[in-house]
Amino acid sequence: MYDLVEMMTYKRPQGSDTQKEFCYKYLEPIMGLPDKYGNYVLTVGDKPQVCFTAHHDTVHKTSGRQKLAVTKDGIVSLKRKSKGECLGADCTTGIWLICNMINAKIPGVYVVHAEEEGGCVGSTALVKSDPQWLDDINYVISFDRYGKKSVITHQMGRRTASDKFAKLLAKTLELPLKPDPNGSYTDSNVYKSKVSECTNLSVGYYSQHSTEEKQDIVYAYKLLECLVSADWDQLQYYRDNTVIEMGSMYGDWYDDDDYFFGYPPRGYRYDIDPRKFETGDNRIYDMIVDYPEEVALLLEDLGYTADELHEMLGIQDHGYINEYLERVS
Repeated sequence: MYDLVEMMTYKRPQGSDTQKEFCYKYLEPIMGLPDKYGNYVLTVGDKPQVCFTAHHDTVHKTSGRQKLAVTKDGIVSLKRKSKGECLGADCTTGIWLICNMINAKIPGVYVVHAEEEGGCVGSTALVKSDPQWLDDINYVISFDRYGKKSVITHQMGRRTASDKFAKLLAKTLELPLKPDPNGSYTDSNVYKSKVSECTNLSVGYYSQHSTEEKQDIVYAYKLLECLVSADWDQLQYYRDNTVIEMGSMYGDWYDDDDYFFGYPPRGYRYDIDPRKFETGDNRIYDMIVDYPEEVALLLEDLGYTADELHEMLGIQDHGYINEYLERVS
């Protein structure tokens, strides 16, 4: 059994020595050397239909090791909070799950991608290279979603997995998961035109990319248990990957017991077409989707007022922006 807390002590900005050290220690012994794009790929079993993914970079600003704190309830966080740093459970927990599933000999194609945080660079290059194993894949499951309840069905406003599949996956894992249309993007999104069902699964972290990031290791171990015991032959695919199906920008709007799916509808621009963000640099868009409070505070720190933003953006309901800035300040 790999030590998840120990793995999260490695700060791994793209290209850093600590990232290389981490990959050498944890990935190469079990997955071999990376491909020319920096991705680690391993096939377990004969022509598996499921691809499990994570990524080995983090959004840390500095490399090296970090000290962590663990509560008696199994919540891991930074022991010391420094500006620009994070826990890195995104996506260390996904790597931890993959390593343990490989050890358990669960059939699948396992891919730990390079440079996801830089815009899915490694996965984009890999999919463009059209590897032979991809011909047999009907499902791509990323372990890169916050919370404990999501099976992502939409990324960047576009459907990447069917609701029927999401419900079946939750049933297969015997976990209280449900379809969530509010995904931003991760590596599984890159496979959507080639693979029927491409999703992202909650792995139990919160407040990713921030000093407040936390990981529930009790949930992580429960998820691993379910992944190892699941009957993967139960899965069925339904989505036609040749058809583009757009949802609303953030999917449905609803509150959840533990966290908030999506963002309030007042002031939402329904005239925006998410497809325009599928080319070029998506990172700014995704930062706004994933971290609206941080972006709002940054704009306020830069001296912008709600009225100025209303005028610049042409948003009619600027009362909502005023309320939002007051709420987060």
